[in-house]
Amino acid sequence: MYPGNNKDLFVIPDIGTELSMIEGDATISIDEKQKRKDEANKLFAERNDRIHTIHQLLKAYSLYEKDVEYVVSEDGKIMIVDEFTGRLLSGRRYSEGLHQAIEAKEGVKVERDTQTLATVTLQNYFRMYKKLQV
Repeated sequence: MYPGNNKDLFVIPDIGTELSMIEGDATISIDEKQKRKDEANKLFAERNDRIHTIHQLLKAYSLYEKDVEYVVSEDGKIMIVDEFTGRLLSGRRYSEGLHQAIEAKEGVKVERDTQTLATVTLQNYFRMYKKLQV
């Protein structure tokens, strides 16, 4: 999948410049322009994702220590340790692929990443209501 001699394997293309050059080329048809734009976007996404994954793996290996920031449960799950109380935070996962990187580091089953659709602070949550119940 990854050729060993590809020196541009981790070079992210300047997508704005690439798309502008494609759009400005009057020698190619509209369909060919769209095809080249799709290829450029795909290459950008693949390389960007690859670099992000490696970055998360480096964080997992260098910054997160087993039995300090997390523990591996008996059933092979990574459990986050609360840094202030020392309690295990069941059901919580690190975001942006970090949890998967730690799972890979520890050799347990790597589960799918969850997606956060929205967040709100507690202060703003309570501001949404006119009156608080006592």
